[in-house]
Amino acid sequence: MCDIQKYNRLYHDIEKLKPEDTMQLVLEAETEEEKSFYEMVGDFLLQRKQKEVIERNLF
Repeated sequence: MCDIQKYNRLYHDIEKLKPEDTMQLVLEAETEEEKSFYEMVGDFLLQRKQKEVIERNLF
């Protein structure tokens, strides 16, 4: 069984990333798979922010 608390902490650390942080992670990724992962994380965070803006009618 996986350590749920470990992944919960990881999730909360990831959601604190800023766009420039994810860009830095992409640029410094050691493999294409790692780069792809960080790009997906950045996309997820951007989509979440976009959803928030739309819900608050800030566009």
